[in-house]
Order: sequence, then C-alpha cells, then structure tokens
Amino acid sequence: MDPEGNLLIADGFSALYDRHAQALYRYCARRVGPDLAEDAVAQTFLVAYEKRHTVEAGADPLPWLFGIATNVLFRHRRDEVRGYRALARTGADPLLVPVSTESHAARTDERVDARRRARTIARVLAKLPARQRDVLLLYAVADLSYAEIAEALHLPLGTVQSALHRARTKLRKALDESKN
Repeated sequence: MDPEGNLLIADGFSALYDRHAQALYRYCARRVGPDLAEDAVAQTFLVAYEKRHTVEAGADPLPWLFGIATNVLFRHRRDEVRGYRALARTGADPLLVPVSTESHAARTDERVDARRRARTIARVLAKLPARQRDVLLLYAVADLSYAEIAEALHLPLGTVQSALHRARTKLRKALDESKN
C-alpha cells in the first residue's frame, strides 16, 4: 500500500507532506500572503494529522488537504478581502514581496496593462461571495478539477460548476468593461 493510502503510518504522513506542501503553500500564499501561508500550511497538516483516519485507503488526499486548507483560511478571509481591495485601489499587490525599484523603472506598457487587469480581478475577487471565490481560486490557483473541488469543499459537483460559472462570468464581464 502506498504511503498516502495509510496515513496512520508516520512515514506515510511525512511523504504526504513532502509531496503536497509546496502546492498548498502556493495556494495559501496567493490567498493570504507568504507570511501567513506558512502558518496556514502548518495548521493544515496539523488538522490533517488529527483527522488522518478519515481518509480512505488509496484515495487521493490532495482534494482533502485543499479542503482543510480552505477551512483554515476561512479565518483569514477578512485579510484576503482587504488585500484584494487594496490591490484594486492601488494596483500594488500587498501579498507579494516588493520588487526592486530597478525593475519598476524598466516597466513596459504590457506590465502597466497587466497591473490594470490585476486591479480589476482583485476588485471582482473582493466582491465575490466566499463560495464562488473559494471555487475559483481552487480551480485557478490550486489547479484542482471540478470533482476535486467538490470533494475539497464538501459540495455537490453541480454546485461547484455553478459557482465557478458565476465567478468566471463576473470576472469576464469586469475585464471586458475595463477594456472600454
């Protein structure tokens, strides 16, 4: 049996961490910034270890881990929404590490346009209902499938599809309006 299939074995849980910690960190960092992401990932694995007996042998634990991470991030939602609002207002992403002033001087038209789009996206993300934001970010940032998102958030597949469709529609509309 593979190490992930039996999470009761310490070596299996260690392998689970080694295999998935980076993906969880990227997801959490995009949502709450790099400083809080480390804590969120640690908390995710602490909860996962405590609930390791709930994973079926042989099941893919990644959606389960993303579900736990999303729940851990729930308490950081206020900070996440504030970050998106700040990005929408200023164009500076408060969750990213500042770039050197030298690279700012070399800014191109493409980067300016990308910044404008980022502000629009942040504005939409800040206004999305939590479920739509979770589904969209698990799809776009964590690269989970619809079925994996449904499993991670304990939602029916149709609810995931509907939430993602609504979120994408709102995002597309905002981006189209910002072009004009």
